Amino acid sequence: MTNGMENKRFTLVASVSTNNPEAIRIVLERIVGKNSVTQSGDNEFRIETEMERLTAKVFNRSLFSELRRSEGRTRLRAEWTSGEITEHFFDYVLKKITKT
Repeated sequence: MTNGMENKRFTLVASVSTNNPEAIRIVLERIVGKNSVTQSGDNEFRIETEMERLTAKVFNRSLFSELRRSEGRTRLRAEWTSGEITEHFFDYVLKKITKT
């Protein structure tokens, strides 16, 4: 028996900037996988991965919370795409939803 809520397949493309890249790299690799994380600058990482989650909002909040626990001065800009819908986040906040 299901509750009608099923996981969706999301493509995540994100930028993470931080003052402590080594601490953040460890967290990112643990959460999204080592092959999904590349360093794109001295204090910045790029994430590209696919995953199944119930909602982008809940996982984005969880990801950002983990990053902030490791380094308080961390910023997350993320785009979660499922089907034709892309949700754009800045840190915890959903900034816009676009449809392709």
